[in-house]
Amino acid sequence: MSFAYPWVLLVFPLAAWVALRKSSSIGLTVASLGQWANLKKGRARYLWLLTALELLFYGGLLIALARPQAGSSESIEEAEGIAIELLVDVSSSMDRAIDLPGGGSKTRMEIAKELLEQFILGDGERLTGRSSDLIGLISFARYADTRSPLTFGHKALAQIVGNLEIQDRPNEDGTAYGDALTLACARLENLDELKSLNASRKLAEIESRIVVLLTDGENNSGNHLPLEAAGLAKQWGIRVYTISLGDAGGVQGIDKVFEESEFSTAELTLQRISDETGGVFRRATSYESLKSIYEEIDSLERSSIETRSFEIVSEWYWLPLTVALLILCGRMILQTTWLRVAS
Repeated sequence: MSFAYPWVLLVFPLAAWVALRKSSSIGLTVASLGQWANLKKGRARYLWLLTALELLFYGGLLIALARPQAGSSESIEEAEGIAIELLVDVSSSMDRAIDLPGGGSKTRMEIAKELLEQFILGDGERLTGRSSDLIGLISFARYADTRSPLTFGHKALAQIVGNLEIQDRPNEDGTAYGDALTLACARLENLDELKSLNASRKLAEIESRIVVLLTDGENNSGNHLPLEAAGLAKQWGIRVYTISLGDAGGVQGIDKVFEESEFSTAELTLQRISDETGGVFRRATSYESLKSIYEEIDSLERSSIETRSFEIVSEWYWLPLTVALLILCGRMILQTTWLRVAS
């Protein structure tokens, strides 16, 4: 409890002095009290109540004028999230093995699924998870398939990622990331329409839109060329991060810095897509290099979290004011009835 104007309370001694001065002036002046010595004092002995009630009235009134307040601090965390479309290659070439740092090997598909799950949920160490972000999943081989619409249900999304399987049927095998990128951009562009249909505060805070494209091959299927899709992304303000998952010249599990001259035609296309949309192109050749790429994207595209603190103030002047008025009414009733003094 605090007071807006605590200095008002300094007036109380003056109010008390006035009340006591008034009480001392009540009565009659007589030559001698001898003839009343044997009389009972009666109601006169309670006249001090009028002074006490007057003091309480002044006290309550001054406390009300000092504006007692009760405040509590509140804080709201506002997160400006990101809409992310994850694009994953599920063509037959993703069945090739990659050596692991501690020995053994896993297929490209298994490693991609594991790291995508960590990117979505976090790994408790280097990847922090995307709790404030709206994330969708599109897989592609010869055809692009929406595996999950944009969602905040990240645990369910991680399960969908874990259930991805390589498309090895000849009539459906291929690499159509141009179609997948076009589909992803369309989904992100329609986000404004989704906001108008859903009044969710978390959805309304989504501002940035990105695509993370993982492939190990050259676009050889589909109806849309990769650079055509990149043009749509640029037009709609969508950043595209591209990852080429391949071999390190026959030496897997060893990270190295690649010169642009070492890139294949397919990788140069991926690099151009990222450059034109404001994203980043990276080449992964091992488990660790792919994880470091997802970590880099994770650090580059972080939700903007802002904590706003404010104080809620409750005014309590009405309580002492009410009590003071009740005391005043009580005093007036007593003064005009039971403790009435002849003047």
